[in-house]
Amino acid sequence: MNITSPLNTISIWIDEHWVPVIATIIVGWLVYIAGAKLLAIAIRRVVGINGKHNVWHHRDIEKRQDTLVGLVRNIWRLLIAVTIAYALIRIAVPNISTTLAPLFASAGIIGIALGFGAQSLIKDFLSGIFIISENQYRVGDIIQLEDASGTVERIGTRSTMLRDVEGNVHFFPNGMVQHVVNKTMGFSNARVTVSVTPETDIEKAVGIINQIGADMTQDDAWKGKIIEAPAYVMMGALSATAVELIVSGKVQPSDQWSVSAELRHRILREFEAKDIELGLTNSTVVSSNRKHKK
Repeated sequence: MNITSPLNTISIWIDEHWVPVIATIIVGWLVYIAGAKLLAIAIRRVVGINGKHNVWHHRDIEKRQDTLVGLVRNIWRLLIAVTIAYALIRIAVPNISTTLAPLFASAGIIGIALGFGAQSLIKDFLSGIFIISENQYRVGDIIQLEDASGTVERIGTRSTMLRDVEGNVHFFPNGMVQHVVNKTMGFSNARVTVSVTPETDIEKAVGIINQIGADMTQDDAWKGKIIEAPAYVMMGALSATAVELIVSGKVQPSDQWSVSAELRHRILREFEAKDIELGLTNSTVVSSNRKHKK
């Protein structure tokens, strides 16, 4: 009586099946690499054409492309992995269809149980699809979700990854996203509040501010970031120590902070040169009094 050890059985099986196993893995890997690149090229081309047709800014086009490429790549990776796994199982168990036949009856019960447990997973997946299809936010956008604000680094099939200014990473299940504030969609507003003393010639100050905004639109370093020149919009709070002048201008997405900083710098420099004094806001007065008491 010949008794074959498990080790010999495995060795015989490897000798008989190693070629199709290796071939399946290599072909699957090549299909994944080639398919991912072709899909990325197709998505970038279609989104690029659509973005130009809708007069999107190039940054919006790039964000949309990166978001869709990332999502499709994840789905493609999952599809190829499942296909390779199934092919390897068919190699290991050629008659798998008849082997698993007795389990089909219990598969329905297991499927129902898994269905109840996977409700949140399905909700997250479908919500992610809607977020991307409706273009609510893209990879690279600066958004606010719940009490967190930061840059979107990844939109997955289940969750969104957000990194705040301190470098902390926040993960939000897509299914819980009910209200989102996108700070870099289409265009942004560079908004600055300047406080001057009540004795200031407001017309003179407004003229200087408007001229600074016009000059920035002609500056090679800033004209590509500005859509509409920053200019005086309206008067804000009025007190015995300060008059607030509100300045606003339309800029490219994500450029509002750099344009606002440069605008403040230029206004401060020109006000000093033209002998226009800055006003004391309430916070400034409190700080000054505390310092004086010390």
